Amino acid sequence: MSSLVLAWRIVGVVIILFMQSVTATDCACELAGGGKPFPKDKLLSIETSAIKCNENIQLAKVSEEASLRLGLHKRLLQLQDEVSVLEQEDDGGLYGAVSLRIIEMELAEILQLINRLNTTHNMHRSLGANVHGTMQQVQAELKSLEEFDHMQIAQKLEENKRLQRSLAQCQEELQATPPPPTPPPSNCPHGPLIRVDGPRTYTITQYGTSYHYGSWGRDPKPARGKEGWYWLIPLTSSNVYANYVRQYNSLSALVAGVGPVDVSIASANPTTNTIQGPNVVMYGDALYYGCYNSPTVCRFNLTSRQVTTVALPANSGINNKFPFCHLGACYVYTDLDLMTDDSGVWVAYTSAENFGDVMLNQVESGDVPRLGRTLKTSLHKRTATNTFMACGVLYATRYVDKETEEVFYSFDSRTGVERHNLNIRFKKMQTNIHSLNYDPSDHKLYAYSDAYAVSYDAIFE
Repeated sequence: MSSLVLAWRIVGVVIILFMQSVTATDCACELAGGGKPFPKDKLLSIETSAIKCNENIQLAKVSEEASLRLGLHKRLLQLQDEVSVLEQEDDGGLYGAVSLRIIEMELAEILQLINRLNTTHNMHRSLGANVHGTMQQVQAELKSLEEFDHMQIAQKLEENKRLQRSLAQCQEELQATPPPPTPPPSNCPHGPLIRVDGPRTYTITQYGTSYHYGSWGRDPKPARGKEGWYWLIPLTSSNVYANYVRQYNSLSALVAGVGPVDVSIASANPTTNTIQGPNVVMYGDALYYGCYNSPTVCRFNLTSRQVTTVALPANSGINNKFPFCHLGACYVYTDLDLMTDDSGVWVAYTSAENFGDVMLNQVESGDVPRLGRTLKTSLHKRTATNTFMACGVLYATRYVDKETEEVFYSFDSRTGVERHNLNIRFKKMQTNIHSLNYDPSDHKLYAYSDAYAVSYDAIFE
């Protein structure tokens, strides 16, 4: 036998002897808790006190005093009726004597009832004081027992009860009939703007991608025979200026770029009466735009070919002082924004005196246009990328990303109510929207976006 085999046998014998010795030996250990023992006698005492209070305050005992009061009230009314009868029918003889004796007995019973009521009242008063003291003591003792609640079961039970109450309250609110919706503060029959759908039109103009800035749309109050016409103004000089307007007799003609009708406003760019900036609108067969190098609104009548002007308040921002912006860039020469809605033409702008917050005026028509009253908002102009009017409400958009624009702000020109949380997002087809205007005649938004003509549906409540 080899030495290796002999060694393994010796190891096996040692293991067997060790296991036998372990099996034959009893193993015991003492478990000692580190904390104080739980006072179960104290808990039983608290339980006994609570049971005794519950027995003392029973519904029958609590209602006893109320029953005695009600009985006393009825007996007094009955006694009053009997005295009244005696006064009317007293004959001064036997009947009166008998009635008086009955009333005397009634009074004695009433006095007994009053004494019983007083006794019961005093007993209940004493009982209430004793129960109050006992409950305060029970509450204090229960509070002292919380130190033994190492798993915080009591605290979790209270939290569960609180959550159950909150859940029950939420369920009641969900099951309750909701109140009727609050009407919007505006008098607009459409209600507020709730969604922007589209695009409905998306086409590059016949100018191609040469001119990124411009505007297009329809005349909400067209001249006779021009009801279906569209107009287009690309800023053909440095993305800043234009001196003519191009018109098409249909949307398909604009998309195809055929049959345009050009009307010149000025002889050259830039010069007097030149269009400055992309925010241009047409209303009543007249073009409204920011005048060249001046805080002034120009109105060009397409029929008479005449230009009339109305000056904005002194120190109004022009020449890129207060353009529309987002974090990446600003849209040049957008200090003035001309807009149309159901009531006519509006202009949005700002000044250093108003700390860059948007100011709003309606451009009132006449032989010479003039400004209505000035409305001031809390919207800082550089935080928005565009504004438009719809039914007397100013809406503002901001740049979210290359594919998304958001209508985030509104200002009601009638009530002065502002909202900064509209969160109405819509899809962009190009990165930037350089002009945006609402047409109340077809409820569409017309955008000029990096040389593309785009339209959207404005959905109201």
